[in-house]
Amino acid sequence: MGRRTRVRGSMVPEAEFSSYYGRPILKKPTWKNPDVPLYLWVGGMAGASSVVAALADATGRPVLRRGGRLVAAGGAAVGTVALVHDLGRPARFLNMLRVFKPTSPLSVGSWILSPFAAAASAAAASEITGIAPALGRLAGWGAAAFGPPLASYTGVLFADTAVPAWHEAHGELPVLFAASGAAAGAGAQLVVTGLAGAARRERMPVVRLAVAGAAAELAAGELLERRLERVPGGVVDAWRTGKAGRWNRLARVLTAAGGIGALLAGLRGRPGRVAAVASGAALAAGSLATRFAAFEAGLASAADPGHVVAPQRARLAAEGPASADGSWLAGERATRPVPRS
Repeated sequence: MGRRTRVRGSMVPEAEFSSYYGRPILKKPTWKNPDVPLYLWVGGMAGASSVVAALADATGRPVLRRGGRLVAAGGAAVGTVALVHDLGRPARFLNMLRVFKPTSPLSVGSWILSPFAAAASAAAASEITGIAPALGRLAGWGAAAFGPPLASYTGVLFADTAVPAWHEAHGELPVLFAASGAAAGAGAQLVVTGLAGAARRERMPVVRLAVAGAAAELAAGELLERRLERVPGGVVDAWRTGKAGRWNRLARVLTAAGGIGALLAGLRGRPGRVAAVASGAALAAGSLATRFAAFEAGLASAADPGHVVAPQRARLAAEGPASADGSWLAGERATRPVPRS
């Protein structure tokens, strides 16, 4: 059976955090694994890479521009395939584009991904063929405009659900996803510039972005867990135990190692290039582990009745004794209008 709890001052006896016939209170997210974590990862990487490519184009860094454009286009393609596979058939993705709902993160995300993929693909095609460089530059800046929203909207989408491990971290989750995307994008470009043998000047912008992204990702993850520690019901355990806990610990090790290694990537010559490849790979892998950790934490939290009941009881208790002892069922709560979906 589940954990027992009692709301202070409540006349209700201790209750079991169980559910009807042992079934979860919340419906488990139906998103597929690894489709959704992969989509989260490549979306963040592609979004950050598009911004890097545009800035590299503006500052005369051709190797970095080329790498950024190709990674952005490749990430958009892989992400679209993963999303369509998760939905089941392409028609479902096309149906999401029939209506634009500003209040729906999923609808907004669909309208972010579509123009981003088109612009990133056009910029990459121009880069490869050398045709219409002016249009390629314009497409690259168009992709860069949609890059930051693409890297962060999935955090808003997760936080907008009823899953406690995601919803209770609504302030930190978008920041975590954006920082993780920045670290992954910078990591990918460190690998590209390192393998290409590019000059130190080419990779220095992504060295700085890699260090900043890694630091921000680690800080956001720590703040997320500290917030969840204050949420009743042990919601933070969804991030610290089981599959999510293992992914989370791996993510922190890889991200920290990648951030430290990125500092060495600023060295001149072969040592700097080797450090760039190694640290970039670690940052990209750490970002992927972060996405799997978030996904698995949500699945575990949705299956635990205590994660659902305890925060709700605490909020009711904070509203006053009438809410805590359940009398709201016959009082003002019963008269509140039901919001339309």
